[in-house]
Amino acid sequence: MATLSQARYGKDNVRLFKVHRHDDGTQDVTEMTVCTMLEGDIAASWTKADNANIVATDTQKQTAYVMAKLHPVNPPELFGSILAQHYIDEYAWIDAAHVSIVVHKWTRMPVDGKPHPHSFLRDGDEKRTVEVTASRRPGKISVRSGITDLLVLKSTGSQFWGYHKDEYTRLPETRDRILSTEVEAGWQWDDFRDLEAVKKRVEAFDRAWNDARTITLETFAKEDSPSVQNTMYLMAEQILAVAPGVRAVEYSLPNKHYFEIDLSWFKGLKNTGKDAEVYAPQSDPNGLIKCTVTRPSAAAKI
Repeated sequence: MATLSQARYGKDNVRLFKVHRHDDGTQDVTEMTVCTMLEGDIAASWTKADNANIVATDTQKQTAYVMAKLHPVNPPELFGSILAQHYIDEYAWIDAAHVSIVVHKWTRMPVDGKPHPHSFLRDGDEKRTVEVTASRRPGKISVRSGITDLLVLKSTGSQFWGYHKDEYTRLPETRDRILSTEVEAGWQWDDFRDLEAVKKRVEAFDRAWNDARTITLETFAKEDSPSVQNTMYLMAEQILAVAPGVRAVEYSLPNKHYFEIDLSWFKGLKNTGKDAEVYAPQSDPNGLIKCTVTRPSAAAKI
């Protein structure tokens, strides 16, 4: 005998693009990739080949398009909440709807020294992310916002020393090194009781995302970092300070290593320590540092 202990299904990689046309002739664009996953009274499809309660994945794709036409797609936290709540309201047997959104970056193109009204460029791989879950029992909407694929580097202003050393240690201490990482950050909002509660906080989502991005970049650039661990903690601490509706901040920062190259074999050429100018970028293996920082009233996850 076997028991189906968990099941969900949905439509992934739904590409969606919306043009916002304004009365002054300017336009804005939003491109996103959407994933919807449903849970509820759907086990019979697995155990009895009965699809009566299955909302087809193609239906979910078409629903995303319709909701994008009928409702704003910005901020993505609102659109994700609208889409997730739709499944709870529309289908009595669906208990939880999960919506993941990745917003792809389009930046207004500068032309003749000013922003062009309807031309855009892709100036980086950075993405804005949103994960929303609407639940029937208990009735609530959970929202997590984030940033991914934000590649940053500084050529000095980073240290790493004073760590534990034993017979396996070969890494030398350094008071000055290149620091590079691809930022993945997320912040979990306090649960919303319903869609109307999400709508009342709609301005907070863009503000928190802009603040989190600014804090990340400015702290990275300004801090004479004693470690990635300490720097990411300072970033998270500041985000909690400026976003009162956020209960937890997470960072995942992989080290993008740049190693000195000893060129002394060539006529005594100096290229290490203070003389280092040419480095070898390394893709892997790499360090990976993660943390979750919460408010004092929230339970720690360490």
